[in-house]
Amino acid sequence: MTFSGLVATGLVVAQPAAAADPAGYQNVRINEVTSSNNDTVELYNTGSTAVSLSGWKMSDDSFSPQSFSPSSSTIAAGGYVTFDSPKGLGESDKLVIYTADGTVVDRVEWATGKAKPAMARCESDGTGAWVTATAATTFGAPNTSGCPTSAPAASRVRINEVTSDGADTVELYNSGTSAVSIGSWKYVDSDTGHSPVSVSSSTPSATSIPAGGYVTFNSTLGLGDNDSLFLLDGNGSTVDSVTWAAGGAKPSDERCTNGTGWFRTSATATPGSANSCSGSGNGGGGGGGQTGHLLGGGGSLTSGCTTEAPSGTGSTPAGTLAWPGGLDVTISDNVCAFTTSTGPEGRDVSGLAFDPANPSVLWAAKNKNWLYKLVKSNGKWTPDPSWSAGGKQIRFAGGTGQPDSEGVTVGGNGHIYVTSERDNANNTVPKNTIMEFDPAATGSTLTPLHQWDMTSQFPQLDTGSKDDANLGFEGVGYVPDSWLTANGWVDPLTGAAYNPANYPLHGSGLYFAALEWDGSLHAYGLNSDGTFTTFGTIPTGKSSVMDVTFDAGTQRIVATCDNTCGETHTFMKIDAAGTIVPDVTYTNAAVMPIDNLEGFAIAPASTCVNGLREAVWSDDGVYGFGSGSSSYGHALYSGTFPC
Repeated sequence: MTFSGLVATGLVVAQPAAAADPAGYQNVRINEVTSSNNDTVELYNTGSTAVSLSGWKMSDDSFSPQSFSPSSSTIAAGGYVTFDSPKGLGESDKLVIYTADGTVVDRVEWATGKAKPAMARCESDGTGAWVTATAATTFGAPNTSGCPTSAPAASRVRINEVTSDGADTVELYNSGTSAVSIGSWKYVDSDTGHSPVSVSSSTPSATSIPAGGYVTFNSTLGLGDNDSLFLLDGNGSTVDSVTWAAGGAKPSDERCTNGTGWFRTSATATPGSANSCSGSGNGGGGGGGQTGHLLGGGGSLTSGCTTEAPSGTGSTPAGTLAWPGGLDVTISDNVCAFTTSTGPEGRDVSGLAFDPANPSVLWAAKNKNWLYKLVKSNGKWTPDPSWSAGGKQIRFAGGTGQPDSEGVTVGGNGHIYVTSERDNANNTVPKNTIMEFDPAATGSTLTPLHQWDMTSQFPQLDTGSKDDANLGFEGVGYVPDSWLTANGWVDPLTGAAYNPANYPLHGSGLYFAALEWDGSLHAYGLNSDGTFTTFGTIPTGKSSVMDVTFDAGTQRIVATCDNTCGETHTFMKIDAAGTIVPDVTYTNAAVMPIDNLEGFAIAPASTCVNGLREAVWSDDGVYGFGSGSSSYGHALYSGTFPC
């Protein structure tokens, strides 16, 4: 995998301003350091609140802690602070940062010449692996422009799980494509009086980690309730680190998702195997391990409201990056808010779409033929009572049937487009359609202005099985012609640059339908005379896809997969050949449950505040973390995504 795409464009988290919080020191990470020129150091705040640097100090391997003069006395959430070392940093050296009371914040070590032009965290600021930069330093800005185009094999080894329960087990995971020898590697904790200890002398399960494999060992240093672990390669350069706060890594602190995500406290330790990601999310921090909190929720299930546990959970694709937005997520609906006459259990909210012209409105499609216009009330997404307090039923053309409504998008004309994969009144037969509705239409039931039926293109779904029929159009996204032409998309029908004028009845953009069956997207021009033009199939690199949207902020098509593919979002671009291809894939925020999270929407860039905008997810099964959890019975979650 290359360090490219959205990461390289500088999508870093810049949280809203907040009062400085010295207790947030675990979120501040050394992000870049050079041992040439002025021996400059860069700190980065991975957290959601500002942190005061008052009284902080630094040391290397030859001098005691010294005060330094930062470029700012407070480091903002998602912000950078730089300073020049008060003492010269050596060709082979280490750097330790301390709070005013002497607590170790972070530490990095490098072998001879490895901090020239700089040692930098690559892949993502504050959390990525330490790599020697190959280009100019990037102090005060994202590191990616200075990072190598491909990562060294050793940098693919991450601390994946750690316990401070007496056994003090450490798990390493290799997310790369080749084995990595760790026989000469060492580790150390936050006690600066401790010397690094060899992994080989700490009862490792092996001294080489295969691609996609694990190695565990037991720390002999005695890991504390408020401690850190730093992993060094055979040359003495830092590979990875994690810091946890008071309370300890008990039963364990683990990355969620496995190998790539933020650290969180787990309900079950799983050394030597994939992380369970079964905890509450209130775990360790820093160095690829800072966590957030799941806020809000609660309430008892109403009569008839019935949850459904997730099924079909699969692994996260290799190369997936951690969620780039804020770490805190809020449950943003009322409990059992979407009970209907055809769906009294309250489940099945699927597709989501913000209205670009009115981003205070969020549209939601619910299986069993319902459409909701949602607005915020006391911080929660609730049905707009001026439109319909209980949502509106939708029908197929002619006012018939029960569309298995899954995906929703807002077209260039302001109308609402909904996909259906079958008729719930005849659910063993596929009916892959896109329907156009006028949101200004009155009445409690909506019939489509136009309906386009693509069922015959997918004979593999017509087997007489309701399960196969249920693997059709799961999402739909409107993609403007302006983006396709500006980025040089090649029309598959002509082999030349896409020219919208060749299709005079299609409006101002194309509609991309997401096929759950195989994770592909299908591009259509929906003509005003009821016909349609098929522009072909677009692979997403996923085994399945549940939602698709076009995000004008990142200028990407976003294909979303639920727990089937590890709760991931693949951002797709148009490459130099004019083909739509995957660019970068992110997991969800680590505090979120591993559920059938089928819907995903990002608010328009016009809503940005301090570099962030809202992202919303829907849980089809309203299961959350299960019975007794604050998320049980809730369908919607709100977080933040960079602008």
